[in-house]
Amino acid sequence: MLESERHFTPEDLTAVEREREENQKTAKTRIVKDWLPRYTGMPLEKFGEYILLVNFGNYVRMFADKHDVPVYGADKPMQAATANNITIINFGIGSPNAGLIIDLLEAIQPHAVLFLGKCGGVRTGKNQIGDLILPIAAIRGEGTSNDYLPPEVPALPAFALQKAISTTIREYELDYWTGVVYTTNKRVWEHREDFKQRLRDLRCHAIDMETATLFVAAFKNRMPAGALLLVSDMPMTDEGIKTEESDKKVTANFAEIHLAIGVGSLQQLINKGLTVKHLRFE
Repeated sequence: MLESERHFTPEDLTAVEREREENQKTAKTRIVKDWLPRYTGMPLEKFGEYILLVNFGNYVRMFADKHDVPVYGADKPMQAATANNITIINFGIGSPNAGLIIDLLEAIQPHAVLFLGKCGGVRTGKNQIGDLILPIAAIRGEGTSNDYLPPEVPALPAFALQKAISTTIREYELDYWTGVVYTTNKRVWEHREDFKQRLRDLRCHAIDMETATLFVAAFKNRMPAGALLLVSDMPMTDEGIKTEESDKKVTANFAEIHLAIGVGSLQQLINKGLTVKHLRFE
């Protein structure tokens, strides 16, 4: 029988599909193990098993100074530092970068990934600058996450990780909002009243550019992920739109405690030996 005339059974097709997926996974592993050090300047063996993701280099410097460790990647797109089994990475801004860093972290398969991001408060009169928001879900308005999973899949954090963050916040005798964050791929939207009205209709607590992508990409890559957002501006009114001057004040007043809570949350998991996988990935 000619090869072109061979009849493939369902079992044959399943085996072919499994082999193709395995080959793709092997190729991806090879790529990300090369690219994670390439983008951060940090050798793979220097990465901790718990990851803090941030948008700004000053968080990495604060972490490194606090723990007296070097910062890698000064001449790279991303900067990183490691102390006590925790690695902090400045991956940049936006949903494509969020997806990229999660893909790259597959090279080390971290036990937990926690995003410390800034966000815009949507609920004028309730939210205020400096508030902490612990998202229970994110709306996928950015588009990047569609490259990972169909749009019907919700963007959710690992529950146990969010619980650890909640506990740490309370240990600092602080409070937080919990709710839904809208993730967009558009940075300059503050002049659009139609977009603002959509955010009101969706009853979002906050808006950012990374959370939904991180949640979906992490779920796709079987990584437990969570987020703690800091309200850095109130963009629903002209007076609340972020400026360079206002952002400096937010950083000076709130960045240190934001980072401390993030580190404390991961240390809580490390010290108690807890698992943060909210589903069995099989």
